[in-house]
Amino acid sequence: MEYIHFEGLLIGITTFLIIGLFHPMVVKAEYYWGTKCWWVFLLWGIGGVIASLFVCNIHLSAVCGVFAFSSFWTIKELFEQKGRVRKGWFPKNPKRKYPE
Repeated sequence: MEYIHFEGLLIGITTFLIIGLFHPMVVKAEYYWGTKCWWVFLLWGIGGVIASLFVCNIHLSAVCGVFAFSSFWTIKELFEQKGRVRKGWFPKNPKRKYPE
């Protein structure tokens, strides 16, 4: 045990923070824009995939990959959040019209 490698731990912490950032982002995005903003997360995901392919540093590349697939997962969560709002689990935005 000559060296202690912190890279995996740092990637894990970064993954935790990215996922923690995207959770409230889903709630706020659905509240203000509904599911119309799903394409933003798609573009972020595609950008993250491209970045992960071209970044030379393996750890930064891994973080870009985590960001990319968290963005893709957010698209799914955005549409599921719509259902959670419909069920009354989350508040509706009074300034938006909801199809009943």
